[in-house]
Amino acid sequence: MAVTFKIDPIGRDEILFLSQDMTPQSRSQALADFARQNLSEALASNTAALGWTPTYDTFVDGRPGASEEQVQPDGEIVYEFHLMNEMFEWIGEMLVTHSPSRTGRYQDSFVFTADGTVVAPGAPLPEAEEYVFTNVQPYARKIERGLSDQTPDGVFHVVAAMAQGRFGNLARIHFGYRTPLFGAIEEWASRTSMESPYRRGAQRDEWLRRQPAIVITR
Repeated sequence: MAVTFKIDPIGRDEILFLSQDMTPQSRSQALADFARQNLSEALASNTAALGWTPTYDTFVDGRPGASEEQVQPDGEIVYEFHLMNEMFEWIGEMLVTHSPSRTGRYQDSFVFTADGTVVAPGAPLPEAEEYVFTNVQPYARKIERGLSDQTPDGVFHVVAAMAQGRFGNLARIHFGYRTPLFGAIEEWASRTSMESPYRRGAQRDEWLRRQPAIVITR
């Protein structure tokens, strides 16, 4: 299901001022006007807090995309703001933008997960405790250490700091490491002979797969 922020501008306590003597058409118009006023205030508040204006969907009596004037005299108008969705889209775009682009393989290897489950591009956003962006190329750690002349400051460090500055009042965003058990990193780790002087067995397996990541929690 999509993770959205909802406001209901037609709270029952707030429409008591509407006279019962009004015609049904006038009552619907009053509800529509009141909803738009609340929408305008919510947009202004979100824009001031976030520094950008979020998109939203309108639901009138449960119908998506309907005009506010179509609300029933005792109906409901709800606006759903795409705050989390837009944040994730922005982070994904910035990771690609700030990536080295010599072959394009690294840019094509970002993965987005929700509580460890891969979320396909364009798929509905599931509820989760932790959302993670990572890259499954084995050399992602080298790039993060500045070993690419195209990205001397790394990729995940840079984008995590940018995202925290832009969306920090919406979610907690930080650089970290995660261990994806799929993709190119899993294939490489399962066959490499690389050893660590400090890790054996399961610890070595985790160390081989440990990848830079952007971690988002609410």
